[in-house]
Amino acid sequence: MIITPEGDLAGDIEISLSNSQLLEIYEDMVLSRILDGWLVRLQRMGLVGIHAPSEGQEAAMVGTAYALSADDWIFPLYRELPVFIARGVPVSSILDRALCSVDDCLKGRDFAVYGDIRYRIVPAAIPVGLNIALAVGFALALKMKGEKQVVMNYFGDGATSKGEFHEALNMAGVFKVPVVFVCQNNQYAISTHVSRQTAAQTLAQKAVAYGFEGVRVDGNDVLACYTAAEKAVSKARGGGGPTLIEAFTYRLGPHTTADDPSRYRSREEETMWRARDPLKRFKNYLIRGGLWSEGDDRALYERLEKMVVEEVERVESKPKLHPSVILDDVYAVPPWYIDEEKQELLEDLKGM
Repeated sequence: MIITPEGDLAGDIEISLSNSQLLEIYEDMVLSRILDGWLVRLQRMGLVGIHAPSEGQEAAMVGTAYALSADDWIFPLYRELPVFIARGVPVSSILDRALCSVDDCLKGRDFAVYGDIRYRIVPAAIPVGLNIALAVGFALALKMKGEKQVVMNYFGDGATSKGEFHEALNMAGVFKVPVVFVCQNNQYAISTHVSRQTAAQTLAQKAVAYGFEGVRVDGNDVLACYTAAEKAVSKARGGGGPTLIEAFTYRLGPHTTADDPSRYRSREEETMWRARDPLKRFKNYLIRGGLWSEGDDRALYERLEKMVVEEVERVESKPKLHPSVILDDVYAVPPWYIDEEKQELLEDLKGM
């Protein structure tokens, strides 16, 4: 712990981030919260197919993402909206993806995930756990090529119950690949509590069996998450191999917009964790350090809310993807039958 739940510095700890970086981190956390709320609303309006809310987990994602360089690679799953914001992905690009506008970088594919090579973010494979194996393979390729980039791989506690988790961590340990595993332990794999997933005291200790370090951090403390990730990234870049970071946190909302968490957890539990909101915690730290004020906070929320609303309206007014894009990018050079099927589809659409 670096920041106490009340927002004080937990002891005589030196922070390696500048004041401007601290404020940037807070702004990214707030922007993530606002955009996340709008994506939930847009889903309820029938404009977004499904969304996995990140409310309550911003510190774990923004903090770890800030430890990466621009050349490093990110292998997310489907809840990593704050990672994308911290990475500098424009709000418009995220909304293009969610609303399937004509500018959607993935052309309507890969439901509920995001990826763009411009930001070195690799789209997730939908089956939970599979992205862990893909991240390790990619990191091994970087090592074999003599590159110095690091891979950061995000997944939830539920993924640690899948075979891919164990196979991938075993390979990562054997070959000392430059990967940092970030397990966001929000305590529920949809409705299954972590105590029903493992008898281990922590998820971080699972790394020991595979020959590398596992660390558990307070996932609601953004500076603790950053510090752990900075150390892990530096070790990986220097050839020291992987690290498993378990960020112990809590999702304040549902698993996805198709979920009802009241069916498997109590209101008292949610209330307790809402009091530990990572945004309030970091805001209090900034205020007590003289870097922020309640007035600054109101102005920030108003400015970002206005910006997100304007982007929602702008992207929502764009043309939607044409159904024929489903046949794009299947082959580098489309064979005759793909072109034929596309023409048939276009003819069929004319008659609708």
